[in-house]
Amino acid sequence: MDCSHVFDFKVKRLIVVLTLFLAFFSVTSPAFSQVDTVEATGNTHAEPEGKEKFNIGKFALHHIADSHQWHVIGDVYIHLPVILYTDNGFVNFSSEAFHYDDDARVVVEAGGQRFVKFHEKIYYASATPNAHGQYIDLDEKHHPTNARPLDLSITKNVVTLFISIVIMLVVFLSVAKGYKTNYGKSPKGIQSWLEPIILFVRDDIAKPNLGHKYERFMPYLLTVFFFIWFNNMLGLIPFLPGGANLTGNIAVTMILAIATFLLTIFNGNKYYWKHIFAPDVPKLMWIVMIPVEIVGIFTKPIALMIRLFANITAGHILMLSLICLIFVFNSLYIAPISIAFAVFIGAIELLVAFIQAFIFTILSALFIGMAIEEHH
Repeated sequence: MDCSHVFDFKVKRLIVVLTLFLAFFSVTSPAFSQVDTVEATGNTHAEPEGKEKFNIGKFALHHIADSHQWHVIGDVYIHLPVILYTDNGFVNFSSEAFHYDDDARVVVEAGGQRFVKFHEKIYYASATPNAHGQYIDLDEKHHPTNARPLDLSITKNVVTLFISIVIMLVVFLSVAKGYKTNYGKSPKGIQSWLEPIILFVRDDIAKPNLGHKYERFMPYLLTVFFFIWFNNMLGLIPFLPGGANLTGNIAVTMILAIATFLLTIFNGNKYYWKHIFAPDVPKLMWIVMIPVEIVGIFTKPIALMIRLFANITAGHILMLSLICLIFVFNSLYIAPISIAFAVFIGAIELLVAFIQAFIFTILSALFIGMAIEEHH
């Protein structure tokens, strides 16, 4: 059955909607500007010119960043423990001591030392405040010059990491129990939901890239796939226990990439290393080939790290930016369109959450498979 006409219709309809969406912005923006100009000219009691405009970038980056407290709703926060390693040893206190300050205006005294929080980073406080009332010294680029203690705090991302570990343990211990109790029978419950995905990882990721040695690496591939997928999904939930941007944190993606890198390096056979340090090309080409191959060892995990971090972060920023258009244009007329497109992008993000887990896992399997491949 040919359904191409249906597909074409939907694509054309989507193009029309996007065109109207952009046209609406292009028309309303000048209109708002004109109205504001008229009011400013005719009204002697207009608002001061120095009124700060809504900053989408600052708002979005604040919401995807890690935090020392977890915002639940309204004025309700979960205060997390601050653990610092200082020159005088370990110091710990609750993040509530900062009184929600993130601009270095509130000084916390603990362990005989003084600390301030500036853009979710903790610094040693200056003896006196600067011209803006901040207990921190800033250079000409507005960067702090104060020293920092080693921050080992239990932040929002750390709590999310623990939550995802608990979820994975509960889920897969239940699946393992199901395999024991339903041996020889059709799967039931959560086992029936996850078995097709587990088989997908085995048959479409592990076997094609690792060959007959796939069983050795299945625990790692399943762990990294479900860890990324579960945390991607948690990041899309706007309320507790979701809302954190764990897989959009480059430190987390770096650790995952390092794990793949170490598995590749330590399982590489003699043919793999020969291809790098003694490739089957004229020896004159070794001058070029060997450095390129050595660099390639490190660029593969770096690509894994950046790809996952960038895609997840970009998705969150896009959704927040669409919602923020309501405040940028300061009009409720934008709300239905803004929210509709945010919901549309959110639906796509559900697919992206799975795709990014798949891509990271299949590339990890591919890199490991290249290292263990036998010579033919």
